[in-house]
Order: sequence, then C-alpha cells, then structure tokens
Amino acid sequence: MARVTGIGGVFLRSRDPVRLATWYRENLGVPMSEKGTVTFHWLDTATNEHPGTTTMALFAQDTQYIGEPDQRTMLNLRVDDLPSLMAKLKARGVEVLPETEDSDFGRFGWCVDPEGNRIELWEPAEGM
Repeated sequence: MARVTGIGGVFLRSRDPVRLATWYRENLGVPMSEKGTVTFHWLDTATNEHPGTTTMALFAQDTQYIGEPDQRTMLNLRVDDLPSLMAKLKARGVEVLPETEDSDFGRFGWCVDPEGNRIELWEPAEGM
C-alpha cells in the first residue's frame, strides 16, 4: 500500500534567506548551512527505548496557538535546556513570549524570528 512514512522536511518562505539562516544559527544554534538548510538525523539521539519522533498536528483556523492569524505553520524545535535558551534569547533582544507551559510531554516556551514566525521551543520530558 502506498502511504506516507514520515515528514521529510520543513520549508519556510523568507524575504532574506541568508539573514534568516544566520539568525537561526546564531540564536537557536541550528547548524544551518550558508544556503539555509540543515538535516537532523534521528539516529544521532534515538535509542530503542526512546526513538526520535516528529509530530504533525492540525489546529482550527482561528487558533491563537500558532501565532498571528496570517501564520499558517509553526516550527516546534527540540531543545536541551529551555530556561537557559530563553534567557540567552532575551539577552540577545529576541522577542520571547513571557508564558511557558509544563506538561506530561515536557516544557514549552515560544519566541519569534525576525520575519514574525512564532517558534515553539520544546524541552522533552525525561524519557521522551
């Protein structure tokens, strides 16, 4: 049976891809190439007990969770130390939303990139 087996990539439009790649590299530590690409390999961090996962979720058109009404997608990036990263971003003048959320899945915080895209930062719960 022909079917989808996973997410192969996330693609964002940008008014200035070089500038945005630099911002993601310098502020979030995303190891983007000069052309604005990065490939994460789940095998680098996955174990038999805790395989790497990627979630796809659908939200109602009027949700405020994703950001401004004209933002149709939101990146969710796994992080290893949410409080430290949020403090680093604030110190660099990045727009960091004041609220955070703790859940069974882990800790969540949000920031906004220079082009207005809301980004969810996720520190997974132990064992995820």
